[in-house]
Parts: sequence; structure tokens; C-alpha cells
Amino acid sequence: MRARRAFITGIAGQDGSYLAEYLLEQGYEVFGIIRRNSITEHQQNRLDAIAGLVHTEYGDLLDPASIQRVMTKAQPDEIYNLAAQSHVRISFDVPHLTVQTNALGAFNVLDFARTHFPDARFYQASSSEMFGNSVDADGKQRETTPMKPASPYGCSKLFAYSAVRNYRKAYGMFAANGILFNHESPRRASNFVTSKVVRNAIMIKRGRLKQLELGNLDSQRDWGHSKDYVRAMHMILNHETPDDFVVATGTTHSIRELCQLVFGKLGLAYEEFVVQNPKYVRPEELAYLCGDATKATTVLGWKPEYSFDRLIDEMIDAAEREIHAS
Repeated sequence: MRARRAFITGIAGQDGSYLAEYLLEQGYEVFGIIRRNSITEHQQNRLDAIAGLVHTEYGDLLDPASIQRVMTKAQPDEIYNLAAQSHVRISFDVPHLTVQTNALGAFNVLDFARTHFPDARFYQASSSEMFGNSVDADGKQRETTPMKPASPYGCSKLFAYSAVRNYRKAYGMFAANGILFNHESPRRASNFVTSKVVRNAIMIKRGRLKQLELGNLDSQRDWGHSKDYVRAMHMILNHETPDDFVVATGTTHSIRELCQLVFGKLGLAYEEFVVQNPKYVRPEELAYLCGDATKATTVLGWKPEYSFDRLIDEMIDAAEREIHAS
């Protein structure tokens, strides 16, 4: 009997690389597409440790032929659609690209799966940004919370989420959504706020920068670790029935608290170095996200292993090694 096969879009990203490693540990054969860019050094570096163990080819969600070519080679049992234009603030600057990639791109993968691999299990990387500023009375956001996205990114993700639910009901596909709240790691790109704060704080500590410019310091987010969240993805696809699950820690921290923690761990007072710049403020602010993962905990048996403090320690340690070597 051949090993189970997984196909991952966005395999070279933070989540894709951790998911590939996890699936290899579970005995899977792993295939994925990588979107080409002009800086070849950074296209696959997150996959360096497993480069000889995964099958990767260039592809793009907006190029259906490339999706079909690689999926046909993979003959997948499980499909994980993780690729996206994933920066929420930038989605206001490139709304057309964001919508095309995250909505139409996801639909391209989903519909090809329906017509050619109807027995494969399909996972869609949905997002807490779909909730927007909609919060239940207890201060949580869960599967039943009304979705009112507050960005082109959130709107595009809501389309893909809805398409997955529609295809599940209309065609009987095993198609599921993971509604993931913010999750970070040492592999997070440097223009995301957690990585930006960590890396710039270290540079300030070393005397290589004088200040850090950020947007709204009072925005609150529910931050977990990508390693915990890719475990949840696999559990969602291996549940007995297809369904939608919130994946979150249930605890929030503000950007201000993040700065205080990171700078404090480096022996610095963030107030002396962090300044607000209006260009980093969203046209419509999303003030608060806090997920309730009770359903994932009770139905799947999932729970996070990383604390926020441990996550930040890991990010600081990795960034210090990288900056020291540069």
C-alpha cells in the first residue's frame, strides 16, 4: 500500500513548511507548489531542512494549468490550500490581487479537486479576519459568530470559506475550513507585526536602528504558534466528517503588550523607541480578535502546546542568531 499523499499550496510559507514537516513525520508523501519570485534565495529557504523529502514545483493559484499539472502528478489523498496574499494591511494597497488570489485562486484549487479528485479531502485556510469587528457578547469569536470582514483580505477569505461550505453540501465533498486566528513563529515574514517588533527590537539593542514605527498599538490579537495550528489542520482533515473549526488560544494581547514583552526581554523600555506612523494604520481598523476553540478542543481533542511567552522567546532566539550571522 502506498503512503498517503498530501498536496499543499503555499508549501514554502510559514504554515506550509511546518505542515510539510509534520506530514512527513506522519509518513505522508508530500507535494507542493511554490510561487516563483525574482529573489530565488528566499523562495524555498523554509524548506531547506526537508528539501530532498518533498516534491515541489513552481505554480500559482491564478494559473489553473499549473495547479492541474502538479495535482495530477501528486494524485493527492489530502489537499491543503494555504497559499494566499496574506498581509491584511497590504490588502488595502493591492485589493484586486488579494481578491483574485485568495478568492478565485482558492476556487481554482477547490473546483479542480471536485472534478478530478472528488474523494480527496480538502482543507481551506480560512481566517479570523472574516469576523471583522463582530464579537459575541462574551468577548469571543466562534464558528457561529456573524462574519463582517473589515478588509479586502477578510472579504476574499470569506468567499473561499463560503465556496468550501457550498461544495461540501452541493457535491458531498470532504471539504473543511480551519478558521485560524493569528499564529506566528520564527518563520514569520519580517513585514508581519510580531516578526517586525522582534527583529527591530534586536536591531535597536545592537545599535543598528534608532526607532520602530508601528500603526495602532491598541489593536488586540489572539496569537498562537504555527506548529500548533498545522496539527489542527491535519486533525480537521482526519475527522470522521467534514466541518469548520475555529483554531485559537482564547487569549489576547495588544500590540503595546507585545512591544513591552519583546523590548523587556531585551532589557529595553519600548516607550523610548516605538513611535506610531499613520501609514501603518488600516483604513478600517480591526480592534480585537479573540477566538473560542471549544469545538476543536471537544470534537478533535486539539489544544495548543505553546504559550505566548514561549512563542516570543523562540522568535527572539531565532532572530538573534540570524541577525548575528548577517
